[in-house]
Amino acid sequence: MAVRYPVIMRPGVDPHTAPNKPPLPPPNHDLRTERGLLIERNCRIPLRDGVEILADIYRPEGAMRGVPVLLAWGPYGKHALTNKVFWPRSGVDPGWLSDLTAFEAPDAVFWGAKGFAVAVVDPRGAWLSGGDFHHNGIQEAEDCADAIEWLAGRAWCSGRVGMTGVSYLAAIQYLVAPLRPPALAAINPWEGFSDWYREFAYHGGIPETNFVPRASDNIRFSLGRTEDTWANVQAHPLIDDYWQSKALDLEGIVQPAYVVASWSDQGLHLRGTIEAWKRMSSAQKWLDVHGQKKWAHYYMPESRERQLAFFDQFLRDRTGAIAAWPPVRLEVRERHGVQVERAETAFPPADTRYAKLFLDAASGAMLEAPAADAVTSYAACEGRVVFDLRFDAKTEITGHAALHLWVEAEGSDDIDLFVALQKLDAAGEVVGFTFYAFFENGPVALGWQRVSHRATVPEASTPERPLHAHDREERLVAGQCVPVAIELWPSSTRFAAGETLRVVIAGADIYRKEEGAMLPFPLHEATRNRGRHIIRTGGAHPSHLIVPIIPERDQQA
Repeated sequence: MAVRYPVIMRPGVDPHTAPNKPPLPPPNHDLRTERGLLIERNCRIPLRDGVEILADIYRPEGAMRGVPVLLAWGPYGKHALTNKVFWPRSGVDPGWLSDLTAFEAPDAVFWGAKGFAVAVVDPRGAWLSGGDFHHNGIQEAEDCADAIEWLAGRAWCSGRVGMTGVSYLAAIQYLVAPLRPPALAAINPWEGFSDWYREFAYHGGIPETNFVPRASDNIRFSLGRTEDTWANVQAHPLIDDYWQSKALDLEGIVQPAYVVASWSDQGLHLRGTIEAWKRMSSAQKWLDVHGQKKWAHYYMPESRERQLAFFDQFLRDRTGAIAAWPPVRLEVRERHGVQVERAETAFPPADTRYAKLFLDAASGAMLEAPAADAVTSYAACEGRVVFDLRFDAKTEITGHAALHLWVEAEGSDDIDLFVALQKLDAAGEVVGFTFYAFFENGPVALGWQRVSHRATVPEASTPERPLHAHDREERLVAGQCVPVAIELWPSSTRFAAGETLRVVIAGADIYRKEEGAMLPFPLHEATRNRGRHIIRTGGAHPSHLIVPIIPERDQQA
């Protein structure tokens, strides 16, 4: 396949040597009956260029005709089956799923009992599948489309295929759905980023240095070659043809879609999942945004009943509870484990009012009107400043927010800004929220911005939702004070009277993973920060926060 950009490839690592995986079985075809399932391992799916990839298919025992398929497409090894794959702190109860469950995939035993087949595929170049592994892009999209049509053509299949799964297994759905393979009847992306540059690799133009190399390592097991994602990310610090090759035609998605995001996934999937739902052209689409741990939420019984209702409707024409679903369902958070659910007609909610809160460097407060000129500063690498607003009445903040700052570098020609919104209780203690699938001490919302990347795309930006171009750099000169808009990822939080909204502005990650913990976590350890950061407020430099305020209404859906 001809490309306009150089992709850095690398030799695959012997799949039989993969650590933390069960022994890799041989690629022989195998057919067996187990736990009410007819299990067919290592089915060979021919792709349009003759390469063959391997799939394991689980279907209800004795079902010879009319079986719909749920496709799980991901690079983590179809042979890695367990009900204990998730870290203990993930909140996943092993009793919710069987040991025939692939990572972030639907449980074959659960779905088989409901009359569905589950197909788990190792993509091109992954594990023992043929060819070289391409990390998303048109090659993987076409391969997935070929697999969908092959599955639909099996004599036992109804001709309808749905897709479900978390993270990678969600993002591939955005990629293949616009190709509109005829058999793809419905999609269920459960937390998957949709903007490779802004959500995965460079937050606000600052390189992400922990999750990306880890993800790159996870896709290196192949008999052929694999795309070296970490090397490619480092080789392309600005949006160019490489990043455009990963771009998605979200408007081209027309299939019924049940899309699920989490406020807790600040720094990976949250932003892009909501954006995908917004941009889809599907006539029938639903958005749920919860505040829980993402893997636990996918497998919990209540969520699987919603998945079942969705796929019953669009893979089996069984009308049920889905008829009463609102277009949007939100969990409005109060703290970790405490939230209320509410139905909405749109996201952001249709009656959102945007409030402008002005920062005052003299008092460390946020005000309804600008104060006099003031200045504050902090050590660029490890320092921080905070600005607080104590609410006199209960207040809900739900939707998109942005911080607009006037900043100056002392001792550097660039600034990397790290921003968090936090909630303080009436005693002034920071309130913790569910964060990144395992933690309970997270923020309300996060944002990042490299100041040399401050140029926005005017036609795609709003005051509460700036979109940065990331196609050039504008370094600073000594004494230069510039305005910069920082996108804060979406959030939903209730504040009682006497509680406080805090803005933290820092020169390094505000939330860090625990020492020694080998958990996936967004970090940014290659900053350009040195010297001091100067923030100006008031007067000619009206630094301010824009927050979405929701009028009081009934909270329960």
